[in-house]
Amino acid sequence: MEYHKTKDFYHVKRVLGHRRTGFTMLYANIEQAIFHNTPQEEFHVRVAEAAEEIKELLEAGFEYVLQKDGLAYFRKRK
Repeated sequence: MEYHKTKDFYHVKRVLGHRRTGFTMLYANIEQAIFHNTPQEEFHVRVAEAAEEIKELLEAGFEYVLQKDGLAYFRKRK
């Protein structure tokens, strides 16, 4: 469930204390088998260009996605 919630393979590996990625990959495969028919996930998306805006978004739980044309794009699951 942690992988389904976060989609962060390395976070799950760290939380579960796995030394080898194969064990963690098992959980990712189980998640895909269980939830493969669910609709696409929805996100709140924000754009920032100044360092202070970026800091506020990260503190609010947004994750960095990409930078394009001097703008930084962030997202957070709804």
